[in-house]
Amino acid sequence: MNVLQGLSRIAHQSLRRNLCSSLVRRSSTYESDGKTSVTILNKEADAGLMINSYSQFGFRLNNDMVVIGPMAIFSRTVLSWNVESHEDINDESLSLFCAIEPKIDVLVVGIGDHTITPTFSKKIIDFMKRYKINVEVLGTEQACSTFNFLNAENRVVAAALIPPMTMRVNEDDLMQKQISISKSFEVSDK
Repeated sequence: MNVLQGLSRIAHQSLRRNLCSSLVRRSSTYESDGKTSVTILNKEADAGLMINSYSQFGFRLNNDMVVIGPMAIFSRTVLSWNVESHEDINDESLSLFCAIEPKIDVLVVGIGDHTITPTFSKKIIDFMKRYKINVEVLGTEQACSTFNFLNAENRVVAAALIPPMTMRVNEDDLMQKQISISKSFEVSDK
């Protein structure tokens, strides 16, 4: 048996045991049994649409839908957003978010990997302020996380997202790549 398969099985059994154990109340200042439970929101259907990943080409949602290019995403709906770059964000392209019902509380704007300037942000904020909608102008990476967080809290949120032109690679990405390479050379015992 492959070492990775063995470790994977042990980790899954341990996680299942921790998640499936019932909570026992104890009479102390700490009200839990000391075990941590984890809920992956992106896998819960009733949590609404969430963004699992993004690339230079578009976005992958938690329902396995792939959106090519810029998108306008709401808690249960996703639309293609007709902008080419952050330079195309103007009153006309933002008017969609002002016309929908129920009125959104927060609009998260992800401008790819371009630098956010105060004058650019002010232009968007001033327009949305006329409609009493709060705005966050962020890079796409932060905008995806912010949208997922607010949507999981059942806020009336929307996001206008442009895919980044470049991708950052972190240690987790490298580790996942190494695992997938090692799995491709595994021989099945069957």
